[in-house]
Amino acid sequence: MTKTARRRWSREFTSEVDGIAIGSGGPVLVHLYDQPAGDKWIDDAIPGKLALLDRASGEPKWTSPCEVGYGRGFGAGFGRKGDVVVLGPSTSGNRIVRMSIETGELLAAAKLPVFDSALVGSDLCMVAGLDRIAAYDSETLKELWRYQRDGERYHAIARSGKRVFVMYSSKANKKRGVLALDAAKGRFDGILVGPKQPTIHDLCADSGAVIALVDDLESALPQEALLKLLSQATDEDLGRRGPSLLAFAPGASEGDAPLWFEKLSFSDPDEGADLAVSADSGKLYITTGAMVEVRDSLTGRKLGDMAVPGLDERVGWQVAQGAGLLAEETRVSIFELPA
Repeated sequence: MTKTARRRWSREFTSEVDGIAIGSGGPVLVHLYDQPAGDKWIDDAIPGKLALLDRASGEPKWTSPCEVGYGRGFGAGFGRKGDVVVLGPSTSGNRIVRMSIETGELLAAAKLPVFDSALVGSDLCMVAGLDRIAAYDSETLKELWRYQRDGERYHAIARSGKRVFVMYSSKANKKRGVLALDAAKGRFDGILVGPKQPTIHDLCADSGAVIALVDDLESALPQEALLKLLSQATDEDLGRRGPSLLAFAPGASEGDAPLWFEKLSFSDPDEGADLAVSADSGKLYITTGAMVEVRDSLTGRKLGDMAVPGLDERVGWQVAQGAGLLAEETRVSIFELPA
């Protein structure tokens, strides 16, 4: 019988929730905005505000106006001094801001080019736009490096220590793959999955593994692993495309043997439509609908699954140290997960 995850706390807001952030310790962040009357506003982004909540109880510590508003692209987290860093659109273009973790006071701000997604780390913040990947110092907010190469488009980013992993596509064949960059300098550091995938559904990483949800597992595997798959697969599985888990060591390059791989199957064709993966502290969390399946990220071994109420209506979902932070339309909750 499937268990239901235990809810530690839940907090309702009068404003709309559009972004969340949780770290390995300390408080959680909630980004909010208020819809204008008639749902009409002048700019592409509407002003936002940021709330900092106690991790254990959900009690608000402060709520402050935020220079980053609601719209295309968003990222939030904590800098190396424990301060708050937020990236996203504003009424004057995209911005990166740093705020006091104690009071919410604005400490620094800088303008950024338009981007689609962001990843905030204590040392640097990375943004992905269609034509570039860029990194900014989380304290000075200055650009540290920029990566772009003719013929490539960029769609998502993940990080494991000294390497950044980028889901990209080739303009020539429209197929997707995963490449690696050096996190310190932004230099190209190799290909993990060649651009042969019709799509890559998601990408995540922790300190021990990089996991991609590929669509054509056979074309992503090196020869030895492919032979193993062919020897074990049923006739029904051979040639069947669809979401497959493919895990590599963070230091791997194209042609290296994966840590593990597995084709996923669903009884209902629509069941995996919102499939997503996240990794933290040696655990892989696979979400679809209101369900979370937990695995060992190094081996793929299944550790259990559970239902998370409201997950199928999620605005945001992040996992850290066994805490699942869920954002719904006007509510934020923390659930206990296997850590």
